[in-house]
Amino acid sequence: QVKLVESGGGLVQAGGSLRLTCAASGRTFYGMGWFRQAPGKEREFVAINWSSSVTYIADSVKGRFTISRDNAKNTVYLQMNSLTPEDTAVYYCAARLGSSGTYTDPGRMDYWGKGTLVTVSS
Repeated sequence: QVKLVESGGGLVQAGGSLRLTCAASGRTFYGMGWFRQAPGKEREFVAINWSSSVTYIADSVKGRFTISRDNAKNTVYLQMNSLTPEDTAVYYCAARLGSSGTYTDPGRMDYWGKGTLVTVSS
């Protein structure tokens, strides 16, 4: 059974940092990444790592967020720095088996975690 389990969310003040972790089990993936969904908004792309060699970061978080991956642990991380209240959302880990199609489309991801809430206070 495939599972993606996120951890590391919580409450942080503006300007602070958090590190999210997503541990996968059941199989390995070509792409592993993060999406987020704020209240009343659509789920949006944050970052993705392709087999540890290529990464893409959304413009809205570029320079503040970093994605990394440990293939030996089947785990992907999201380091979030300089957080702002606009980063408040449920953050979801997502994984893809292949590389075809746009990586920013949530509909192209094959597996999802249940999400972890990040709240940034002003």
